[in-house]
Amino acid sequence: MMDLVSHILSTAWATVFDVLPIAAILIFFQTVVIRQVPPNPKRIAVGFLYVLVGLTLFLVGLEMALFPLGKTMAHQLTDPEFLGGDALKGILNWKDYLWVYAFAAAIGFATTAAEPSLIAVAIKAEQISGGSINAFALRMAVAIGVAVGVSLGAYRIVSGTPLHWYIIAGYVVVIIQTIWASKFIIALAYDSGGVTTSTVTVPVVTALGLGLASTIPGRSPLLDGFGLIAFASLFPIMAVLAYANIASFLQNRNKNKEELEGEKETNP
Repeated sequence: MMDLVSHILSTAWATVFDVLPIAAILIFFQTVVIRQVPPNPKRIAVGFLYVLVGLTLFLVGLEMALFPLGKTMAHQLTDPEFLGGDALKGILNWKDYLWVYAFAAAIGFATTAAEPSLIAVAIKAEQISGGSINAFALRMAVAIGVAVGVSLGAYRIVSGTPLHWYIIAGYVVVIIQTIWASKFIIALAYDSGGVTTSTVTVPVVTALGLGLASTIPGRSPLLDGFGLIAFASLFPIMAVLAYANIASFLQNRNKNKEELEGEKETNP
């Protein structure tokens, strides 16, 4: 119990030093540049206190639960006894890790769907667009993109193929999609790739990558364990652009269908 309290206090102390520069910048611009006292200073102070407490508990939770859980799941899913078959003989190939890919996709989808940053961006996009962008559909598109990206990243770790092959090919696809996409969705799509790599997704996905790289024979946690976040950032861009292109195609098709039906009514 005392070790836990000591760990929480040390994490809180470190969090204070991490948040202080942010507070100092805000105070400087508010008092020196703007030269106005912000409204509700007590409320702001309480809000900063909530931020400190929340970050402290979140970081402690990551170290005590999410990181160990991600590594444990990776160890269990790559255990030869779980894989069975030729794995017990020391003969492995990428097809033996199908459950790893499924778990990577599921955890990528679930963490992204629950990502607070993505929820906030999706709601704002729906409000600003007047409802033409559906917040739930946007979240699902991003979550599917992360699921595919993390699953493909897990395959990369298993197969040992170079990371840059996937990233270069992915950005080529993004560039092609950007050329054909509506200019109203491009910026949102690129931002969607950034908001996914936030408080919930990053720790779990990182723990999964490090766990896989440390348990699969011939893989290095330093060289192969990192890189899943790159997939989690890239593939949501592709998914949102694809969602926009499909939505635009369906909208145009329905419009053309209505026009044809209108012509038939006027010219029977």
